[in-house]
Amino acid sequence: MINVLVTNDDGVFSEGIKALAEAIGEVAHVMVVAPDREQSASGHSLTLHHPLRIRKVRDHWFTVDGTPADCVNLAIHGLLKEAPPDLVVSGINFGLNLGNDVTYSGTVSATFEASLQKLPAIAFSQEVAEGFSFERAAGFARLMVGKMIEDGLPERLLLNVNVPADPYTGVAITRLGHRFYRQTVVEKRDPRGRRYYWIGGVPEWETEEGTDHAAITSGRISITPLHLDLTDYHGLEGFDGLTRELDQAVKQADDDDSNASDA
Repeated sequence: MINVLVTNDDGVFSEGIKALAEAIGEVAHVMVVAPDREQSASGHSLTLHHPLRIRKVRDHWFTVDGTPADCVNLAIHGLLKEAPPDLVVSGINFGLNLGNDVTYSGTVSATFEASLQKLPAIAFSQEVAEGFSFERAAGFARLMVGKMIEDGLPERLLLNVNVPADPYTGVAITRLGHRFYRQTVVEKRDPRGRRYYWIGGVPEWETEEGTDHAAITSGRISITPLHLDLTDYHGLEGFDGLTRELDQAVKQADDDDSNASDA
């Protein structure tokens, strides 16, 4: 059986990670390393300004006073250094991680860190609605991971999986949708008269077929392949003219400086 590292951003005591670890434990050896508290929307951040502490919760379960990315990093290079994981699985998140929100998500960012460490990774997130259960999402995670283990884990595997709350109508391979916020900053004052702020916003989705959002709204499980290369390849060609102008300007400035020094 392969070794799987399980983590999340809702904290080590969340129902989602418990269901996920138990489900994956039926097809692999599982080690849980997760934050000691909720780290939602922590993004892909590492703790660099104070030491991190690891505490054993029970056999094969550890908690870290840091971010999801910290957990993955410490597990790979510390706790599991002698027997590194073959796969990193993150979740099951309490709430969907669709479209642009993957850039904020601690759940998905844990898989980003795994990918940077050259490990395959999958993030699982669950839509929240009345009567929802993590058990069905955990069952799908077990099925999916089991199938991928049987077939062989692909190189550079990085998947974002979102599971609807209602009965599934199917499974779809999707691209990220586009979500916009009418951003609102609410200013208030505390009892001592000091200002504080809440950042909020009303989300609006672009309606496009083939996106993760479209799949979820039609009752399908969404599987979105991701990668961390943020290069704008169209821009490599589109900025040719500007690049030539800047190159000439820099060379001319160097020539002018050289002439001035000679004088």
